[in-house]
Amino acid sequence: MAQLDRKPTSGNATMMQAFEWYVPADQKHWARLHDAVAGLKEIGIDNIWIPPGCKASSSQGNGYDVYDLYDLGEFDQKGGKATKWGSKEELMQLVDKTQEVGMGVYWDAVLNHKAAADHKEKCQAQEVDPNDRTNKITSPYEIDAWLGFDFPGRGDKYSAQKYHWYHFSGTDYNAANNKTAIYQIVGENKHWSLSVDREKGNYDYLMFADLDYAHPEVKEDVKRWGEWIGKETKIKGLRFDAVKHFSEDFLKEFVQHLDQTLGEGWFLVGEFWKDSTDDMVAYLQRMSHKFSLFDAPLVYKFSKISKTEKADLTKVFDNTLVKYEPYNAVTLVMNHDTQPYQALEASIEPFFKPLAYGLILLRSEGYPCVFYGDLYGIKGEHSFPPSCGGQLPTLCLARKLYAYGDQHDYFDSPNCIGWTRVGTWDRPSGCAVVMSNAGANEKTMFVGATHKGEVWTDVLGWESSEVTIDEQGNGLFPCPGVSVAVWVNQEAEGRDRFGKFDANIYKE
Repeated sequence: MAQLDRKPTSGNATMMQAFEWYVPADQKHWARLHDAVAGLKEIGIDNIWIPPGCKASSSQGNGYDVYDLYDLGEFDQKGGKATKWGSKEELMQLVDKTQEVGMGVYWDAVLNHKAAADHKEKCQAQEVDPNDRTNKITSPYEIDAWLGFDFPGRGDKYSAQKYHWYHFSGTDYNAANNKTAIYQIVGENKHWSLSVDREKGNYDYLMFADLDYAHPEVKEDVKRWGEWIGKETKIKGLRFDAVKHFSEDFLKEFVQHLDQTLGEGWFLVGEFWKDSTDDMVAYLQRMSHKFSLFDAPLVYKFSKISKTEKADLTKVFDNTLVKYEPYNAVTLVMNHDTQPYQALEASIEPFFKPLAYGLILLRSEGYPCVFYGDLYGIKGEHSFPPSCGGQLPTLCLARKLYAYGDQHDYFDSPNCIGWTRVGTWDRPSGCAVVMSNAGANEKTMFVGATHKGEVWTDVLGWESSEVTIDEQGNGLFPCPGVSVAVWVNQEAEGRDRFGKFDANIYKE
């Protein structure tokens, strides 16, 4: 009877950031993803975070230079109909395909600012110190700023709201004297948001025309957009850009509005990019843990360890978000901001990429996010091939098939660590992971007496030997130097599924 009462083990979820900064601006990205999602699902990708699909300042813009939230590549604005990524029709075809294969889509919501205004407007403003935005360095004076948004290509479809100077709290350019500075707009109830990060005194202003969420028309229009985008595209979640730069109070209202109009159960993750675990934990507490955050401290830890000879691997999770908030941490190795030649570059030595991905994909804590640039390679002037020697799909599939059950850690040697997952009643295979950032090494690790007599091999194929599990459920698991090995029963279900992923998304 006890066996009949056992609950099925939930499958491990993995998300993928489905773009990198230098994806070609050929309006074919949605179409390429459409053709790739079935293969991604096969290696265990359950949800994709797609780039900002709203109309940007130009057809080359990645969407963080957002112009019109309600134009998903439907209207002839800012140089054309399609966004950099493709047309609205192609976007909807992509979403339909993800639903067909059982995959979810997370939308990248850029709600902090607007860019590429349609006309200038005069208003009063004060210059502030860029390093302390609470310090006003001029008296108020009139500026002529790009703050008027009419959306002439869209008209009033979906939203009749137009934007004027009084809908913004700051900007960075005065056309009257061609001066670039940080201008705080002056007027009734005009001030920086009080519920933002305190870096630089007050970090409300980030770029472009900064939306003022103290203005009721701004709040209502953006909340309506949240409801609209959910119904229009059938997405499953949202990634909020730059959350430390706009009102936490508004974001709580926005989430509550989603719950009330679309139902609960959305996945919500914020980009609170800061190498301070304390600040991130405090943010999650203020947001009542309805959010997840990307584990920025972990990315910086990976970068530092990869550049330090014989760094102490046992400390890899010290002071990371996933250590303190394992259920609200989205773990990652790289993203579009930290990839090479980007503003927040946190490069990771190539040898360490498989180790880093092993650490986020094959452990029980955190919700791992795989980077498009690591899976398919990075384009642009400085191109890079797929990372991990092309074995990232193998690590993803190993997570989906084998990384279940109790976790036993062997973080007992500075340059060689390991852990095991013993499996569950309905996902019994388990796995053993051992990695070294120095010479070849080996570890005796426990995988469970239920596995006695089994012969285990490395799914990556980098370690060629075999390991037989002894009567007590232990095995002596080796790994090559500066590498990782992922050991699984050679007869485990699914071993025939490896090595079939097509990384040639550009058909080159």
